[in-house]
Amino acid sequence: MLPALVPSWRFFDMIAPSPRIEYRLFDTGETPITDWQEYRPRPRYLSIFAMAKRMVWNPNWNEMLYLVSCSERIMAGEQDHSARQIQYCLRRDVKHQGGYDALQFRLVFLHREGEEIRKDVGYISPLYPRGNGVG
Repeated sequence: MLPALVPSWRFFDMIAPSPRIEYRLFDTGETPITDWQEYRPRPRYLSIFAMAKRMVWNPNWNEMLYLVSCSERIMAGEQDHSARQIQYCLRRDVKHQGGYDALQFRLVFLHREGEEIRKDVGYISPLYPRGNGVG
C-alpha cells in the first residue's frame, strides 16, 4: 500500500515547467478587446480551512490538471482534440463576459533566470468564434 500513498518520482519521464493557459477576447474586426489574461490564476493566499477543504473537494483544480495535460499534448503535437477541450472550457467560463465575438488562447511557460522570471510562449491558438452552443 505504501507505493500507492507515496508514488515514485520515476513515474515522470522528466520534470519540466508546466504550461499555463492565457486567453484574450476579440471583437468583430479581429481586434483584441482584452490583454492576455491567465486562465484560472492560482490564489496568492489560502487559509488552513481552504487548504483542508481542497484536499477533499476541488473540482476546478481537477479540471485544471486535465487542461494542463491537454496543454502538454498540444506541445507534443497532438493539437486537435486537446485544443478543442481547452477552448470549450474557456468559452464556458467567459460566456458571461459580453461584447466579444472570438477568443484565442496561448500556452506560456514560466522559468527563473537569476532573479528574473521569464515567460516564453509555446503555442498560440487560432481565433475561435463565439457560438456553437457555448459562449
